[in-house]
Amino acid sequence: MKNIFCFLLVLGSLVCKAQNNLNLVPAPVQVKTGKGSFNIDKNTAIVLEGNSFEKISSLLNDYLLQSFGYKLKITKNYTGANAIRLNIERLDNKITGAYILIINDQGINIAGNDESGIFYGIQTLFQLLPAANDKQQITSNKPGIPQLTIIDYPRFQYRGMHLDVCRHFFPVSFIKKYIDYLAAYKFNKFHWHLTEDQGWRIEIKKYPELTTIGAQRNGTLIGRYPGKGSDNKPYGGFYTQEEIKEVVQYAKERYIDVIPEIEMPGHSSAAIAAYPWLSCFPAKPTEIPAKMISQKSIDEQKAGRIKLVQETWGVFDDVYCAGKDSTFKFLENVIDEVTKLFPSKYFHIGGDESPKTHWKICAACQQRMKDNNLKDEHELQSWFVQRIEKYLNSKGKTIIGWDEILEGGLAPNAVVMSWRGEKGGIEAAKQKHQVIMTPGNPVYFDHTQSKNEDSVTFGGYNPIENVYAYEPVSKELNAEEGKYILGAQANMWTEYQSNPRKIEYQLFPRITALSEVLWSPKEKRDWKDFERRLSVIFERLDKQGINYSKAYYDLKAMVLPTEDYNGVLWKLESKINCDYKSIRFIFKEEREARIVMPKYDSLGHVIDSTIITEKRKEFSEWNNNPIKITTDDSAVARLVCHTHYWSSVSQEFKFNKATGKKITLTTEADKKYPGDGAFTLVNGVQNEKGIAKSSEFLGFNGTDMDAIIDLKTEMDISQVTVHVLEQNGSWIYLPSQVEVTYIPDVDFIAADLKKFPSTIRTIDPLEDKGTKTITVENKQKCRYIKVTAKNYGIIPAGNPGSGNPAWLFVDEIEVQ
Repeated sequence: MKNIFCFLLVLGSLVCKAQNNLNLVPAPVQVKTGKGSFNIDKNTAIVLEGNSFEKISSLLNDYLLQSFGYKLKITKNYTGANAIRLNIERLDNKITGAYILIINDQGINIAGNDESGIFYGIQTLFQLLPAANDKQQITSNKPGIPQLTIIDYPRFQYRGMHLDVCRHFFPVSFIKKYIDYLAAYKFNKFHWHLTEDQGWRIEIKKYPELTTIGAQRNGTLIGRYPGKGSDNKPYGGFYTQEEIKEVVQYAKERYIDVIPEIEMPGHSSAAIAAYPWLSCFPAKPTEIPAKMISQKSIDEQKAGRIKLVQETWGVFDDVYCAGKDSTFKFLENVIDEVTKLFPSKYFHIGGDESPKTHWKICAACQQRMKDNNLKDEHELQSWFVQRIEKYLNSKGKTIIGWDEILEGGLAPNAVVMSWRGEKGGIEAAKQKHQVIMTPGNPVYFDHTQSKNEDSVTFGGYNPIENVYAYEPVSKELNAEEGKYILGAQANMWTEYQSNPRKIEYQLFPRITALSEVLWSPKEKRDWKDFERRLSVIFERLDKQGINYSKAYYDLKAMVLPTEDYNGVLWKLESKINCDYKSIRFIFKEEREARIVMPKYDSLGHVIDSTIITEKRKEFSEWNNNPIKITTDDSAVARLVCHTHYWSSVSQEFKFNKATGKKITLTTEADKKYPGDGAFTLVNGVQNEKGIAKSSEFLGFNGTDMDAIIDLKTEMDISQVTVHVLEQNGSWIYLPSQVEVTYIPDVDFIAADLKKFPSTIRTIDPLEDKGTKTITVENKQKCRYIKVTAKNYGIIPAGNPGSGNPAWLFVDEIEVQ
């Protein structure tokens, strides 16, 4: 289509000329462009046809006031041209929110299948106008309103975003802003995580100490877990019931359903701190590790306080007692008050990460199991969830729970929110239960979106490319089973997000990619076209004053194998567009470099150039040719761009006999932590930042790492060192043993590996904490080395994640 540029005439008329491409996100189902444009001026009327759409029209007027400095007249009785008409039209779409937007020389018509459809049509119209808060909106070269017809409707009925306000608290003003962000990209569910170990954030009138005690903690962990001690600063906050009502109404006016989450039976430390009798062991003091507890909590416990609000992150054994009827009476009373505040048909009960340690030794819980013929504590949790479900069903509510609610048997009417990958969601769909997909990879937005980490995040790597590529309906489901996938959502956990600007930074631009996944038809998704629109998205975010990540433009470094497996290739790329772009390299050791020598005329203009080759530590490259590394070295690469952005990466390479060699894995890494494939283990890059650089680890969930390295020729070796990560609080354990098998230059695929010599080193993951490398010594001559790191197995009781498979994280294999 033609280019459209707008400017505001002296008389206040918005005039639009041609534009090449529409830059709408999410992409509409169907767009038919016309010729010419429509001009909004102060005389344009907003006409409400049929129903009463005062609130929707008021939101439209608010936007026009911000963008152009005036509001339009709202009327129900106007038949002339120069109008924006809002009406209901039957569009026969199964999911609410369908609309038709028609713009011609007579005006704008937005017809919705329902009121939400009109609202979404207005959101599309907003994207055709200059951004609100655009300080240059009345100058030329700004987007305007082309004549067109859009037919649009959502793909999924559940299009959600989550926000944890417990680890860190956010005021009502920001919650409203967050809801505005969701509305702008046609999300319709806001999952509000209101209770946690680190704070209870909702007023319950029957239990005032939930907020006077449970909403306050004495300190917070400094830095990334396990951190650098406590900040010793009291921290708290909660929402009154009137504030809750205010937020729910605000969201309703933007056609967003607010779903409360009240965690149970786990993640309940804050409630237990307020009412210790909710615990299996009310007299047992809250455990906070010595290097993480605040001085105030130490003093309070010495003075006799038993239960504390947690001050660090993780999973804790002190959960609601399933054996006491008083626990359920408490939860029913809480539910009574919460359900009155939230009209949503959904009620999220959590159900995740609930250790069974206390239940196993609690007499009341064991008696409950006996009375109800429950074979284990997983069935006790299922019984717990089903009892709560029956109560919520009596209130007209449908429960949502994290995928752990599958364990021990799924409650009859429960909706499963699948976060530990897609496995739980797939299983639930096959059981004919409704599912909301929210796998940690790629839709946990608290994870980093840049390999060049610029702030503390939870770990993991979820760039915008991965978000856009996500498909909520797994290939493992047939067409009938796929119907049980309601949609998906992204989660924003806030261990390391303590202020609104950081939330915005983690949210944008990934929310725009997810919006297209959830709204647009699968066949319409086109990454190349979305990339084209990204620059316009960024420009709009700039004008709106929204903080966002520019990781998409980062200088990205990859370490690749050479064709002959001799050394490694350091390849750098950036997607930034500018007139003059180069990469400046600074190496520790000299290397041959191609140097461009420009020739200038008398006016200083470049008229020619020659290329010379010489040894240098510093030089620039104007192409994407990878740099070959064959020895220990350290390097810095800086992206130089004459326009508006630059970034840098640094890397240290440590070589050994395995570096750059061919490697194969007999068991693939988990897709959550694939690193850069098997070559990650021999790329000469050793992780110095732990989980912060999770992209440099291969992660194995409950499985062993089994690798074979081809050294190319037989050689003498004396030791093999495996670099690992140990972080039990995140379910990451040391291997229980490492075995190295030494294979000569033979066809080992056909050979019996048991006949070759091997060495085993046994480790005690619970005693050898802090270990980062495991070395196996044995002087041998071989060509191939088979390295097996045995996964710890099931996490033992008393530890975060108990009963679940442990993670094994491996970074590098060194051969000396």
